[in-house]
Amino acid sequence: MSNDLSTAKWFKSSRSGSTKECVEVAFLNDGVGVRDSKNPTGPALIFTPSEWCAFTAGLEHGRFDHA
Repeated sequence: MSNDLSTAKWFKSSRSGSTKECVEVAFLNDGVGVRDSKNPTGPALIFTPSEWCAFTAGLEHGRFDHA
């Protein structure tokens, strides 16, 4: 994967509210980028489409919920 993040359109979840402690996501040509909203020029994680789908499916099914 070779993504140019300089033109990425980053966004926060609508559930983030007004706090600054959020992650931002960008849909890229061949993956999905995730970065810390407090450090927009810092590093970003890049996931393949299948990795992103597995992650979001896990979220939807409560796989990462903690009691």
